[in-house]
Amino acid sequence: MRNLLIADRRPSGEGAIRVIEPATGEPFEEVAAAGPRDLDAAVAAAQAAQPAWGTRTAVARAEILFTLADVVRAHAEELALLEARNVGKPIGDARWEANHVADTLRYYAGAADKHFGETIPVKKGGVALTLRVPLGVVGLIVPWNFPMVIATWKVAPALACGNTVVLKPASLTPLTALRLGELALEAGVPPGVLNVVPGPGAAIGAALTAHPDVAKIGFTGETATGRAIMAAAARTIKRVGLELGGKSPCIVFGDVDIDQAASEAAASVFANAGQDCCARSRTIVERSVYPRFVAAMQAAAERTVVGNPLEETTQMGPVISTQQRDVTERYLAIGQQEGARLVCGGDRIPGPGYFLRPAVFADATPGMRIVREEIFGPVASVMPFDTEEDAIAIANDSIYGLSGSVWTNDLKRGLRVARALETGVLSVNSSSSVHLQAPFGGFKQSGLGRELGLHALDHYSEIKSIYFETAP
Repeated sequence: MRNLLIADRRPSGEGAIRVIEPATGEPFEEVAAAGPRDLDAAVAAAQAAQPAWGTRTAVARAEILFTLADVVRAHAEELALLEARNVGKPIGDARWEANHVADTLRYYAGAADKHFGETIPVKKGGVALTLRVPLGVVGLIVPWNFPMVIATWKVAPALACGNTVVLKPASLTPLTALRLGELALEAGVPPGVLNVVPGPGAAIGAALTAHPDVAKIGFTGETATGRAIMAAAARTIKRVGLELGGKSPCIVFGDVDIDQAASEAAASVFANAGQDCCARSRTIVERSVYPRFVAAMQAAAERTVVGNPLEETTQMGPVISTQQRDVTERYLAIGQQEGARLVCGGDRIPGPGYFLRPAVFADATPGMRIVREEIFGPVASVMPFDTEEDAIAIANDSIYGLSGSVWTNDLKRGLRVARALETGVLSVNSSSSVHLQAPFGGFKQSGLGRELGLHALDHYSEIKSIYFETAP
């Protein structure tokens, strides 16, 4: 059994989490589950470690984070294999993600001594200056779909700014978070600076959010849970960063290479078996090319290689659990009941594991539940539009505003539409909208705050203003 990671101690926890391998449906490992006493111990360890960590120079913190990046790189294959088996992620994707974790640590190590205050001329004279200071203890709650990547997006800037961390991974996928915690100790991160406490969100996540000694909660997950975190954090006026749900649009104009756009559109939905807040699951296509596009997207879906995550040729693995498969299948039934046309996919693949073939609905309409609600499975809904204004209106008709794509060879139109879309991150003629060096986050009910880029550092520090009188 893998234990919790609190300071340099490894308590037994209060119960066990049985980790299931989605590709087989069989138990993979057991992990100790944190209880209330474990959470209190983790917060206490982080609080005790914070003054020494926060008063280290930024250069000294950076040196340790650079070392951790190197240690992670050396263990990339181990981390990739853990993630592939724990999440059902294709091994090629998992390898990229393990190396992205190292890249993220290196980026924020390099940024640590470049996040600083300023001197400000003020009316009275003298000297006014600002300092960037740590928040203190931050609680980070991460989802099961990209466990080590999203954990590192939060942990790296938090540590770079001088905070200490209590990290709660999802109960379904705790393995790489625990291993990252172990590697952090190996790299010289002091005990108590990074604590990892897997456990049920309803108990441990809620207790972490309510804890009076936690200064901030950084959360990635579903919108309903984000609302609950905001409400709980209000009691102690905690800082909150939320990256929540998405139902992102992919707008395709008729002047592009339809086969390329359809192939990219399919990949943007079916990657990670559709379990991605940024999935472009609403495909909005100019009517003049709509039949061609639907046929091309069907072909792209049908040639997607679904299978064992450990096979090098696999492009899509299973969904995470029987529950997630059941949810996806319910939406497949709802879509057909609402009148959308199921062009392909949606059926189970015989054998063990939670495999579904990627599904494409055509002739969807904006009011359908499959268009409005986040499915978190490999399901794309395609609908036509007539004018640029129609496309924008359909795309913006959502409570979400996380990501999206626009496909057009008209540069002016691309910029017009990109400006008009109510979404936090967007790509034109690409499905790639998340970049380590650029801010990431959503509009509307897709969240608050930004991760990645230098913008993330602002959310893990406070500005302190100091005035020096210089008059004699």
